[in-house]
Amino acid sequence: MSASHNHPAPAPLGGSFVTPTTVILAVLVALAVLIMLVRFFFGLGAVTNINDGYPWGIWVVYDVVIGSAFACGGYSVALLVYIFNKGEYHPMVRPALLASLFGYTLAGAGVMLDLGRYWNFWHIFWPGYAQVNSVMFEVAVCITAYIVVMWIEFSPAFLEKFGLKDVKRKLNKFLFLIIALGVLLPSMHQSSLGSLLVVFGYQIHPLWQTMLLPLLYLMTALAIGFAVVIFEACLSSSGFKRPLEMRLLGKLSKVMLWMLTAYLIVRFVDLIVRGAVGSMFELRIETLMFWIENALFIAPLVILANPKSRRNPSKLFIAAVCLMLAGFLLRIDSFLVGYETGPGWHYFPSVPEIMVSIGMIALEILGYIALVRYLPILPGTAGAAAVASNK
Repeated sequence: MSASHNHPAPAPLGGSFVTPTTVILAVLVALAVLIMLVRFFFGLGAVTNINDGYPWGIWVVYDVVIGSAFACGGYSVALLVYIFNKGEYHPMVRPALLASLFGYTLAGAGVMLDLGRYWNFWHIFWPGYAQVNSVMFEVAVCITAYIVVMWIEFSPAFLEKFGLKDVKRKLNKFLFLIIALGVLLPSMHQSSLGSLLVVFGYQIHPLWQTMLLPLLYLMTALAIGFAVVIFEACLSSSGFKRPLEMRLLGKLSKVMLWMLTAYLIVRFVDLIVRGAVGSMFELRIETLMFWIENALFIAPLVILANPKSRRNPSKLFIAAVCLMLAGFLLRIDSFLVGYETGPGWHYFPSVPEIMVSIGMIALEILGYIALVRYLPILPGTAGAAAVASNK
């Protein structure tokens, strides 16, 4: 993970960690921790609105299904750099991997929140309890393994910080195996998250119930990964007063454009082939959400189709945000809005549920800020250590 293509080597940003932004984030994390304590002492019913009809609430759908998709930046960039040999994107690897590392680690931790008998979590890793025909088992094992893989893949940043060059040199000899796993595992579990909905059968609205869901989930995870890289690059450029790599981001957005085009073709051809076009025009909340979701997928396609927009930071940022929101809604719509378990059952997340999800996001941002300040992650620039601390 050294610098390549004449890009500056990664370097710590430095500067003060205590800023108004980090204080607000710390408060949000503290509130989430308090709510989690209530949950672990008094049960899920004390803080959530989940019920027998809707046993999966926002914690599973956001923290795991959406959170892991938003954490696909490292996966998407790794595909470009290591599989398609696009070494010019190498400076984006560590920042993307760091965000993925936090996203997936917190997704794994988030599972513990939603398990009624969380003390039995270890059963996933014990062969005697393995349910090898279960989609959920495959997702759980793959995500857990991928978290371990990412920590190993990211470890050179720690080794460089603490001057352990010999250890890093030895690690580099078999790091290609870790990187290969880092591409294989997300491909498996991102598609399997779509397979979960296939298993739900008729309980999922026809607008989302298709045998192509594994492919649709994998395609959108990849596209979202690129969008998140652009989103983070824009925010870190603004927040840390750093130059923006517009040449690389512009080229990355072109890859995102082709991914979006392919996704929308598959999505609407599938609806036509399945005879589900009529469901697109029913007067139902599901139909409204379907059109909002796909309008958000189409918007970045329209923006990025113009080459000038791909060289405009503001338009790149808007396109990335639209795509992230689209991926968010696809997963919310298919897992919650389009899910109908039977008459009499309803679900809307409680305030504590929402606050815990916000706290998880705050913890991820807080960890990202801390590590880029103290570890060599972002590409070095002149005066990088003298970053303004009153962000």
